[in-house]
Amino acid sequence: MNKHATYQQLRSQLAYLKLAAAAERLPAALEQAEKDKPGYTQFLHDLLAVEVTATEERRLASRLRLAGFPSSKTLEEFDFTAQPSIDRKLVDELATLRFIEEKANLLLIGPPGVGKTMLAIALGLKAVHAGYRVYYTTAADLVARTSRSAIEGRWQTTMRFWNGPQLLVIDELGYLPMPGEAASHLFQVITRRYEHGSIILTTNRGIAEWGGIFEDTTVAVGILDRLLHHSTVLQIDGDSYRMRGHRAKLAQLRAGLNSPSA
Repeated sequence: MNKHATYQQLRSQLAYLKLAAAAERLPAALEQAEKDKPGYTQFLHDLLAVEVTATEERRLASRLRLAGFPSSKTLEEFDFTAQPSIDRKLVDELATLRFIEEKANLLLIGPPGVGKTMLAIALGLKAVHAGYRVYYTTAADLVARTSRSAIEGRWQTTMRFWNGPQLLVIDELGYLPMPGEAASHLFQVITRRYEHGSIILTTNRGIAEWGGIFEDTTVAVGILDRLLHHSTVLQIDGDSYRMRGHRAKLAQLRAGLNSPSA
């Protein structure tokens, strides 16, 4: 078999094995090899490294699509100086993602606008980049989907879906009341994930106020019992980011009004 035929067969074999990135790289890799004369092992290593990188990028993009985050701010972009009440050492510990391996939970508690969602998403993004399956939802969307699935006879399928991610981020619990059936659905999702997968939950209500979220206090106690077992609670007290922005703009406006005209 001549050199050209061997090359064409090699391209076909790479395509058959679905090594598209390696097949695309092959011509340039062979041309470079003619100049550098690497050993067979090094040549194969470099060619397959291209395929491994492409596969990792595809899988990362797929995990990011599944996660469905509403923003993409990372932990490195989080402004810790604006919220001095946050325990930075605790956040650094959470960023190791050991809590996911331990199937533990994280509760982020604080008033609106203090960065709970940003922090939850930032930790979720770190988990996605580390290879974990993550899914983001608001509490309201979660119970809306479970209620719809119950009506349509897809309850077990939906429960398997909520049990699938290694980390489930449930945002904005407490902004809307949860009547009995909705609370029961949330309880069942949390129960199925109990000691099976991790949850990050954000809420504007302190633990003592959860009776005001759920009609059934028994359900509230059951949810808290499962969430708080093997969990970290991070309380964020401080000004809203939005309010600080409004105050800064107001200060600029006042400064402009008080400055002498040209």
